[in-house]
This record gives sequence, C-alpha cells and structure tokens, in this order.
Amino acid sequence: MSPDMLLPIVTTLGWLILCIAAVASYRLKWSQVVKLALIWLAIFLGLFLVVEWFTVAREATSTSLDLT
Repeated sequence: MSPDMLLPIVTTLGWLILCIAAVASYRLKWSQVVKLALIWLAIFLGLFLVVEWFTVAREATSTSLDLT
C-alpha cells in the first residue's frame, strides 16, 4: 500500500463510521436497516450502471467516427 492511499482509506472509514452512527441513532430494527441498505445499494449501483453505459456509448461513438 502506498502512502498516497492512506488518507483516502482513513477518510472513507471515518465517513463510514459517521453513516453507521447516524443510522444507529434512529434505533431501527435489523430488518429495516437491511432494507434501507439494499435500497441505497440499488440506487448507487443503478447510477454506476447509467454512467458506465454513457461512457461506453461515447467511446463506441468516437471510435466509429475515427474510421477515416
């Protein structure tokens, strides 16, 4: 692991702890926590797939125009 990766790892862990503490403050049942986590996972996965699709489509378009 390079020293350049240390700060992002530490800050990510800090944000994760902050998010867990915020969810824990609501004192939800485990089933509700799992449901919320799956919903957020689906949201971020969907956004990731949309961005990836646009990136692939743009690259495919630019390579098809460079045939000359």
